[in-house]
Amino acid sequence: MQRRTLIQTALASMAGALPSLPTFAQSQWPGGKTITYMVPFPAGGTTDVLARLISQKLGTALGTTVVVDNKGGAGGSIGSEMASRAAPDGLTLLGGTISSHAINISLYPRIGYDPQKSFAPVTLIGTNPVVLVVNQASPYKTLKDVLQASKAKPGGLSSASAGTGTSQHLALELLAYKSGVKFTHIPYKGSGPAIQDVIGGQVDMMFDTTVVAGPHIQSGKLRAIAVTSSKRLASMPDVPTVAESGIPGLENFEVLSWQAIFVPAGTPAPVIDRLHKEIRTILAEPEMQEKLKSFGMLPADMTTTQIAAFQKAEVEKWAQVIKAANIKPE
Repeated sequence: MQRRTLIQTALASMAGALPSLPTFAQSQWPGGKTITYMVPFPAGGTTDVLARLISQKLGTALGTTVVVDNKGGAGGSIGSEMASRAAPDGLTLLGGTISSHAINISLYPRIGYDPQKSFAPVTLIGTNPVVLVVNQASPYKTLKDVLQASKAKPGGLSSASAGTGTSQHLALELLAYKSGVKFTHIPYKGSGPAIQDVIGGQVDMMFDTTVVAGPHIQSGKLRAIAVTSSKRLASMPDVPTVAESGIPGLENFEVLSWQAIFVPAGTPAPVIDRLHKEIRTILAEPEMQEKLKSFGMLPADMTTTQIAAFQKAEVEKWAQVIKAANIKPE
């Protein structure tokens, strides 16, 4: 009788301890607490658009609320540093990009975080080329027009970007480096305000992601000059690639921006696994696939280990470009 009582007591103790283990794998997120999906750029840019598409569905899947919080500045570095200091408890997500998690570490002398060591990857949402656009009233119709005009203008044509060190900025610097043509870079605190000034004619041109530029191209507010992919996009079949321009030095020109989701380093593996599973399920929905395709975005399906390897390769690639082109923060 005493032995049976001891066994029952032990089993009850074990059962009481179970909920403290993989609570993140249950249907509701711990305590039903609100998750903050931090976007290190202002509203209206690619990272923000994707965050708002994903957050509502993710909140439903996890049984809680996901709130998008925009913290823009320094090419994504300010918001990323803030996220790196958050508790690794599954309640903070970060929309990381090629700039915040591959480029900035080599561009800025100090960014306050390590893009690889300070975070753990959750999901690679997808990749997409950037497209060179000008105002609808611009006289420039081709990349040759743009380069010739920039050569003839003191300081070169003005080109906006979402911030120093973003894919928009690096695409411009790579074009300048490979073509030998100078431009004047005008950094903004995000794609939203930058592209509005191109539309308004205050800035000559801009490289931007197809997510942001696409709707303005379709509405006729912007004219697409060239895309930075190796092949033409299905969503913009009439827009040539930079490589198709036939300009010497641009034969292998390619810039692919990317969007991912990270959590602070030290976040428990069950949390990361659950987030990876739920977000992959959301991205695989036909409606979401069509949305990504309409953005000119190429979906990516990688494990967290593969994402880490991909990110490492990107950090090394852009470090070489920044050094070779002698790119400095402005």
